[in-house]
This record gives sequence, C-alpha cells and structure tokens, in this order.
Amino acid sequence: MDFSKKGIENKQHHIKSTSRRLVSKTRITLFRLCIVVFVACIIVGAFAGLGFVKGLIDSAPDIAQIDVVPQGYTTTVYDREGNEIEYLVGAHANREYVYLKDLPEYLKYCFISVEDERFYQHDGIDVRGIFRAAVIGLTTGRFSEGASTITQQLLKNQVFDGGREATFFERLERKIQEQYLAVQLENKLDKDTILEYYLNNSNLGSGTYGVETAAKKYFNKNAKDLTLSESAVIAAIAQTPVYNNPINYPEKNEVRKNEILKEMLKQGHCSQEEYDVAMEDDVYSRIQSLNSKTDTTSYYSYFVDELIEQVMSDLQTKLGYTEAQASNLIYSGGLDIYTTQDSTIQGICDDAYSDESNFPDMGVSYWELAYALSVEKADGSTIHYHTNDLLDYYKDYDDPDRLYVDDNGSKFSALFLDKEDMQAKIDAFREAMVEEGDTILGEKATMTIQPQSSFVVMDQSNGEVVAIIGGRGEKEGNRTLNRATNTYRQPGSTFKILSTYLPALDTVGLTLASVQDDAAPYYYPGTNREVNNWTSSNSYKGLVTLRQGIYDSMNIVTVKTFAKVTPQLGYDYLTKLGITSLVESRKEADGRVVSDINYPMALGGLTDGVSNLELTGAYAAIANGGVYTKPVFYTKIVAHNGKILLENKPQREQVMKESTAFLLTSAMEDVVTKGTGTAIRFTKIDMPVAGKTGSTSNYYDLWFSGFTPYYTATIWSGFDNNRLQSNTLYPKKLWKTIMEQIHIAKNLETKDFTIPDSIVTAKICTKSGKLAVDGLCNEYLGGNSVRVEYFAKGTAPTEKCDVHVQASVCTVSHDLATDNCPVNKVKTGVFLNKEETGKTADTPYVLPKSYCSIHKGQAGSNINTPGTGTDPNTNTNTDPDTNMDPDTGTDPDTDPNTDSGTNTGGGTDDGDVNFHISDYLLP
Repeated sequence: MDFSKKGIENKQHHIKSTSRRLVSKTRITLFRLCIVVFVACIIVGAFAGLGFVKGLIDSAPDIAQIDVVPQGYTTTVYDREGNEIEYLVGAHANREYVYLKDLPEYLKYCFISVEDERFYQHDGIDVRGIFRAAVIGLTTGRFSEGASTITQQLLKNQVFDGGREATFFERLERKIQEQYLAVQLENKLDKDTILEYYLNNSNLGSGTYGVETAAKKYFNKNAKDLTLSESAVIAAIAQTPVYNNPINYPEKNEVRKNEILKEMLKQGHCSQEEYDVAMEDDVYSRIQSLNSKTDTTSYYSYFVDELIEQVMSDLQTKLGYTEAQASNLIYSGGLDIYTTQDSTIQGICDDAYSDESNFPDMGVSYWELAYALSVEKADGSTIHYHTNDLLDYYKDYDDPDRLYVDDNGSKFSALFLDKEDMQAKIDAFREAMVEEGDTILGEKATMTIQPQSSFVVMDQSNGEVVAIIGGRGEKEGNRTLNRATNTYRQPGSTFKILSTYLPALDTVGLTLASVQDDAAPYYYPGTNREVNNWTSSNSYKGLVTLRQGIYDSMNIVTVKTFAKVTPQLGYDYLTKLGITSLVESRKEADGRVVSDINYPMALGGLTDGVSNLELTGAYAAIANGGVYTKPVFYTKIVAHNGKILLENKPQREQVMKESTAFLLTSAMEDVVTKGTGTAIRFTKIDMPVAGKTGSTSNYYDLWFSGFTPYYTATIWSGFDNNRLQSNTLYPKKLWKTIMEQIHIAKNLETKDFTIPDSIVTAKICTKSGKLAVDGLCNEYLGGNSVRVEYFAKGTAPTEKCDVHVQASVCTVSHDLATDNCPVNKVKTGVFLNKEETGKTADTPYVLPKSYCSIHKGQAGSNINTPGTGTDPNTNTNTDPDTNMDPDTGTDPDTDPNTDSGTNTGGGTDDGDVNFHISDYLLP
C-alpha cells in the first residue's frame, strides 16, 4: 500500500470522485431497498399467514353444529326376567355410557395425568405443551411429541374422524381448526362434561369404546369397581389401542401403566401406599386368565337371530325406518330390547338338543357337505366348483367301509360319517382342480350334522315365544339358516286339524261324533288320484267318527271331511291362523299355475310348506280357547335416551269358537292317550297333553305339535336335503323330554283343560254318530260302540242310532235265519246295517242281505231295529268326572311309530251274547 503524499492524494481523489460516490450511493440504496423488501416480506408473510389461519378457522365446522356426545352404543338384549342375555354390537359401537360421577377419582386422573395434566387449568389448548412439543421437534427433527389436550382429542375423534390425514399440511390444517374449536368448546361445555364424553368415547382396544366396556372386557367388572392398577392399565391403552393392548402386548402396556402410576404419585393423585399396592398387583395374570375363558368366538342364538328379524321389520313397518337406518339403530343405537325368552326353558331346550342320545343312531353322527370353490385360472378366466362337481369327481369311488350314505349302495355321497375322510377328499379334489399359476379366490366347506331338527315353545296365553331351537350342532354364524322360523317344510298330518277338522266343527256343522266310512279306495274329488291309506296293511276301518279320524290320523276320513269343508274355506281358516306361506295362485317358471287351495291341503300337501313358528302359533290358538295371538319375540324396545321406542302389544283375534277349540283339544288328547302319539304321554308328572303327529312320504319330515294347559310346542325333524328316516319315534320322545322337564322346572301344578260353558255331552253310537240305543249299540258284535261325547250346545244328535240291528243268523249258511233253520244252528247278535263297497273292519259284522238258502223257509221276524222316535238323551252337565271319559274302546298303549295307529276304536265283546264271533264271519 502506498502511504506517500502523492499516494494519499490520489486515494482521496479517488474517494471523492464522482464515480466512486455514485457506486457508494447505489450500494446504500440497494441495502435500504433490501431492508424494505425484507420487512415487507415479513409483513406480507404475516398477513398471508394470518389470512391462511383465518381461512382455516372460517372453514372450520360451526361450533353450534358440532356434537361431541359419543355416538354408537351397544344394544342390550334382556330375557323376560330382565336378565342380560346378549349384546348387539356394530362397528365402533361397543360402548356403554357411564357418568363421571359414578367413576372412581383415580380412574379419571389416570387419564388426565399422562394425557393432559393441566386439563383443569387451560382453556382448551395447552400453550406450554405446544412450546415443549415445538422445541423437541426443532431440536430432534421429530414432531411426534403430543401437545393435544383432552378437549382436542375429543374433537379429533368426534369431528375430524380420528385424525387420519395423509400429509403434513393436512395434519397442520386439522390441528389449527382443532385448537380453535377446543377453545370454543370449553366456552360451551364444562370440564367434567368434556371429560365424561372423552372417557366414554376413547378407543380402548379389543373393539371396546369407553371405560365401562373396557372394564368388562379386561376385568369382567363395571368401571366403578376398578382398582388403581386396573385403571392405569385401561388408561395406558388410550395412547395406542393396538400396541398397548394388555391382552396381546402386556409388556408394552405395563411400561405405559408404570409411567401413569408414577405421574399419579408425582401429581398427588394417589398416596405412596396406594402406589406400592398398584405396582405390586399382578394385574396381567388376571387379564390373561379371564381372556382364556372368554376368548371364544360365539354367535347370536337362534332366538336372537329371529328377534333381530322381527325388530328390523317392525322398525320399518311401524316407524318408517329404512332398512339401513333400522340396522344401524339395532347395532349402534344403544337400545334396550326386552324379549319374551324364558332362560330356564331355553336352557332346557339347549341341553336336550346337545344330548346326542336324543337323536337316532346313538354314538353316530351323520354329516352333510355343502362345498364351493372359486378358482381364477392363469389365463384370467374364473371357474366355480360346487358340491355336485365334487360328487362327480368321485363318482367311481368305492366305499367298502360305508363311510358315505348313498341310496345306490357303497358310493361317494355328500352325506357321510367321517369328517376327516371327507376333508381328505376335499383336499385331493382341490389339488386336482388348481393348477400351477391358478389363484384360489375362495373356498368354503360346511359340514352340517344330520338329521336336523327345530323346536319352538310358546306361551299360548299371550303369544310370547319363550324358547326356540333353530338346528342341531354348532352354530357357525349370525343370522344363519333358522329351521324354526325361516325354513318351510311339508307339515304332513299336523295340518289335518287346522285345514279340515277345525272348520268342519266350527262352521260346517259336523261334530266329533259325525261318521265317515273309511272304505274302499278313495280318490280326491274330481281326480283319479287315490288318497293313500294310512295303514301299512292297506286295510280300512269302516264307519268311524271324526274323533277317531283325528286320533288315528286317518287320511280317507280327513279328505272326505275336507270335501264337505271345501278347500277355499280351509284356506281361509289357515290364513286367519297366521299361516303366511300358503300359495293362493302362482305361475311357475315352466308355465304351470300352482295353488294350495286344493284337496291335498287337507293332508298337508303344500306348494312351499310351513314354518315351525307359524305352525306353533296356529296350534297355540286352539290351546288358547280359539284366540289366535301373533307370535312375538319382544315386549318393548327402549331407546338410548330412556324413551319407549316400540311396545309390542299382543295382536289377538278370535278365529274359532271356544267350543271348537275345546272339542279339538279333547280329540287331540286321544292322540296322546291311545292314538298315534302315545310316546308323548308324560310319565314323571300328571299333566294333560293334546297334540297331533305328522309325517310326510318316506318320513322325510317328522312332526309333533301339541300343548298342555301352559305351553304350546312343535318339533320338526328331518334331513335338510330329503332322505328316508328309519327311526320315526325320536322326535316324539324329544318333545316329551323337553316339555316334561319344562313343567317340572317351572313347578307347574296339574290342571285339566278348561271346559267352556258352551259344551254339553251325549251318549252316542260311534258307528252312526247318533244317540246310542241300549241293548244294540253296546251289544254290537264288533265291540261296544257307545261313548259319551262332547258337543257344542245345539249340535248334539237328537235321533237314535239306525245302523245297529239285532238279527238271527244261521251258523251254517251265515245268512239270515229262516223258520226252518235248526234252533241249535241259530244265533242272535247285533250287526251293522250298511252298504259295504269293499272289505273293511266292519265287513265281518255287516248284516247279511239274504236268507239262508240251505234251510229254506219263511223269513220270520228275526231282525230287530230301534224305533225312530227322537230322544235327546243329552247331558248338559259338563263336569268331566260325571261319566264323560270318552275312552270306551280298547287302548293298546302302543305307539305304531308312524303317522297312523293300529287301534280300531272298538271295544271287546262284553260276554253277554252267548255265541262266538267266528260263528258269524261272512264267507
């Protein structure tokens, strides 16, 4: 550097030069400009930031429109005694609301101490917490430190869908709106209300929401009964419900739990002694022990399945809900549904159906396969395989061990005995069908125990269904096939009572004493289709009363009676009895028009069939004095706010006369005492039972529907896919087992069926249906045909029997005796004066039509017929103890194990006639 005088002068000159001064001035100007720009940027940025924040705030939800009350609650189902029997839980709805005042102090502070320790001091946002989180984020680069208050967390879950944003800016936007709303919310609600909502809303793992449900899940107790250590365990879950779950991750939960307890001690919310006890508590052993007992997949019972169906229907038809709204209310509305189920009776049914000895082939269970396999081939095409494809694959399989039940011999079948062997064949089939490069889209193999069965028990006095069984075996899902309520099967002879005998007695003017001739092959009116006879020997009974037609389940007698009733009238009665599955008229896919308004309906021949529930409801109407009450599964539904949403009042209708109901009941008592249902008769207690058996071709369906003075019950048994049943007795025995045990368990006193004032009695002849004639009807060769019968007032006969006659017969020719027949060859007896068109049980005792051709002579007066004068001979005394026992015939006390009996209804010769019946057998 030049420091000479000349150099200094040159330097000064340079500094003072115009160019130099211009450069300096330019630099200063630029610097000032930069300062101004910088300040402007700060100002603009600030305003932009404020505008951005204001925009977010302006777009935030209106606090007046926000509802932070927890939504989605568990629906509780109660039995008729008010006991909780089931919980209906939808998504995010496994929640039971509990009030803060009912919770222990340490439970709420377990949450506060780690989630928001200054909860009771701040105004919705914790400024200190925000700065702490910011510092940690700036120094570590991790902005995961929580600064959300309990108020913010409540808003996040209730307003912002749990805070599931995908980007940082989306999270920032939500945080700003969340903090803004938190301040506003705290001006709207008090602290305790906010905390109460938070504790009822928090996701606490294992599908539980809120502290009450969590307490029941992990400790099987109410939240108010939690200990300090248990409270800390539940509070520890809130941070990360999945990874702090005490069942699946007890170690991680314990770390968080210990942090909570330390904070509780530090903040003065528990004493040192309480802290020490909580730390020493082996709480996780209890959790694991409880979980091992309860961690099993369980499904709703068949009763609850049908309950849901009825509630769904009623919410839509009575309150106008859509199907989606009704479903959401049921599973997430926190309803209290009070059902008609009697847990004692349901338990008896469940136990009986769990006992394999109550079903055929003790120790051996049949199984039926339903199979489906979907495969996406390598070329993108899709193939669906079903059970028939599996059967076709094994069509040449030989089954020497008879593990498969096939009607054609030892072949592979979907009905089988060995589940492991079947699974092996499924595996082999799959391996053969799936090639390299293929993808299995889905596969399902369902093995259902067979034969199946259903059971329904009703209280006939009010229509309440107290128990149902929808099938045998382990239930494999919710709202699955319910054989008690939504399966339709052919009802067989159980329908005779409803379709034929009820209208015959109620409207047509027939009585239990009315007589039909069970004779000769009989055809459905207007057709060439023969009515199948009911006995294995194909024999006919001859003249029988409607009473006998009922207790011996006689097809020809029923159809002849139905012809007088008419199909239309029978159909009308059935619809009044709540049978909804009848087909009035329907065009099938093949063009045929089908209708149940036809003669086969008399014997239960229906297009679609009938459900167990509706058949039980119809029989309950008879048991209830002729009053039909629609079967119900619940009495009332209470909304979450405590108001009654639905009240299920009985829908009643008098569908038959009270006298008709009693007459049918009386006849059906004979079914149990001497007819086709003697296996039903109770042996452990004295209780009257009335009912009707039923079966279909090849015994595909086996039924018994009956009642006592207290309950009505129906059992159905059969294979889901029709197959012959060789043992036809087991459903009757099972009905008896269940119903007898019900009456014992309920300690029900013995009482008879009530006889209405509208009933009278009369001594009648069972061959004519008219008033009996002493010396004739009771001396009949075929057996005493006199009985005391019940009648509705005004329907008892007034005419005397005109079919029994006393006559003298030649024992040589078996024709009417003449004056020339030797005295020692002439015997006198009481015969039937009827036209016989074929061989029946009456045939040996029919009055001969001609006189003896061996000892020719004058006919003489050898036939004695009763007078034709009328004699009411009726008894209006309805005391059943006064000569009113209808059992005047023999009682074999056997069950024929079919839907028919072997009792002819006749009695034995009383010995007053001095000749043997064989002397008068016609050639």
